[in-house]
Amino acid sequence: MGKIEKSADRQTKSLLLIYLIVLGWIILLKLGVQFSYMEERKINLIPFANGYYSMMETILNVVIFIPLGIYARILFRDRAFGFNLLFFFLTSLMLEGLQFVFKFGTFDITDLLTNTTGGIIGYLLFWALQKFIGNHLKAQKYINSIAAIGTFLIVLLLVLLKLNLLPISYQ
Repeated sequence: MGKIEKSADRQTKSLLLIYLIVLGWIILLKLGVQFSYMEERKINLIPFANGYYSMMETILNVVIFIPLGIYARILFRDRAFGFNLLFFFLTSLMLEGLQFVFKFGTFDITDLLTNTTGGIIGYLLFWALQKFIGNHLKAQKYINSIAAIGTFLIVLLLVLLKLNLLPISYQ
């Protein structure tokens, strides 16, 4: 692996780390908001039937895991799809398990399915981009550029929300 590839991988790993921190803050810490359902441990093992099913929540669960799939396809490029699929599932399982253990939320099979689906979509999106561009490194640099801007904007939005500096409030 050349110097340029190593540099691109370091940037991707840095973006992945920031993404995972933000993901944990959103999923585990609920952006610092305490919800009433966090007082007790709940498990839902019936997909899409948790009593408060929301299509918007389902879509957001898919969308929030798309970057994980993109980063995995970039960094685990020499691994089989099955390895990546297991990675998406286990990452989601870990987050769902932590929610249950620490009473941060409900362990929900629907979330496992939608989060894993988001990872798969991200994986396939990068695969398609790589095929379109015709070069893994060029596609990676393109994604890193977009991800760096997107990461900055998302972190900025979350900080502004947390500091109540926006005309909207999530609390």
